[in-house]
Amino acid sequence: MADAPEGGSGADVVVVAAGASRRMDGVDKLLAPVGGRPLLAWTLDALAASPRVRRLVVVTAPDRVEALRAAPWLPAATAAVVAGADRRQESVAAGVRWLASADPGGGDRPVLIHDGARPLVTTALVEAVIDAVERHGAAIPVLPVAETLKRVADGRVLETVDRASLATAQTPQGARRRLLLDAWEAFPPEREVDFTDEAALLEACRIPVHAISGEPANLKVTLPDDLRRVERALAPAPLRTGFGADRHPFGAGTGLRLGGIEIAGAPRLAGHSDGDVALHAVADALLGAAGLGDLGRLFPADDRTPRGAASDGLLRDVVARLSANGLAPSTVDLVIEGARPRLGGRLDEMRDAIAALLEVPTSSVNVKASTGNLAGDDGAGRSMSAQAVATVRPAR
Repeated sequence: MADAPEGGSGADVVVVAAGASRRMDGVDKLLAPVGGRPLLAWTLDALAASPRVRRLVVVTAPDRVEALRAAPWLPAATAAVVAGADRRQESVAAGVRWLASADPGGGDRPVLIHDGARPLVTTALVEAVIDAVERHGAAIPVLPVAETLKRVADGRVLETVDRASLATAQTPQGARRRLLLDAWEAFPPEREVDFTDEAALLEACRIPVHAISGEPANLKVTLPDDLRRVERALAPAPLRTGFGADRHPFGAGTGLRLGGIEIAGAPRLAGHSDGDVALHAVADALLGAAGLGDLGRLFPADDRTPRGAASDGLLRDVVARLSANGLAPSTVDLVIEGARPRLGGRLDEMRDAIAALLEVPTSSVNVKASTGNLAGDDGAGRSMSAQAVATVRPAR
């Protein structure tokens, strides 16, 4: 877990994960597997995705603290896992008090309280709540009531309730830390008075709470069907796959451009561009996966494409075209064939260069080399070729 940062701007988040999942038919909703990971892991990652979140404090049941502290899926922003209690207000107080002890001078810092069972929260909503807390002191996201409301007793409708001024509350709810601590001075969380959320506590202390627009997708998993809805929302989007290939003969001059790097002293490949067959194959594979044609149609070997054009620039253009169509590179597997030069010592450099061009982790790019087994022009050292398989995903 991360050490508590000192000073600086941003907000802390207390994640409430001490509930008993009483309405989940015996399923512990926070540890329920969703896409191969616990539901709580998705929630923590969603919160940690905001660069304005300094640290996370997870509050869980006392008998789960040690196991959760050892969980390999805790994000780096997790500063502490602390024991909560049966009631939400006591759990929230435990998390906020830990923050106060770790950062005594941060009384005006925004603290967000978020349900561990809301994994679909977005960075935009987290940061909107932070902005509202910095501006107003306390804030919550709300949604307007869409359905007609009826007051019912003994099976009979007594009246229709005016919903114009009603809203449903979501999390994260936020306040300057000192406001919460002051409110607990007036209403100690261990006392019998129950507050269903932090806004209710602040309201009781006549502390104004600002309302901002919530997000309909930010549902709280309460019933088994909610878990199925979250599973559908978090299901990985299908990848699209494409294949690309290119071959160039050797030409005059030295300084071979290959895989986004230059190999000094090696003969250059001939072509209208700089002849980088590896980047051309990758570009064609990405275009094929995206259904956007091929490199030859986008950059024809005539006056429309500058002679000697840098292939890394062509590949960047392809990535931009993917982005304009809501797609992004995901993985690349590339093989380069040629009897010369020997490439074994340069493959990692090519992998790193291609990953940087595609803005993907180096683990998402694989580069291999073959001598061509003395077959054809590649094997005879007269040319080089490359084949690539690429996958693209929906852009985030």
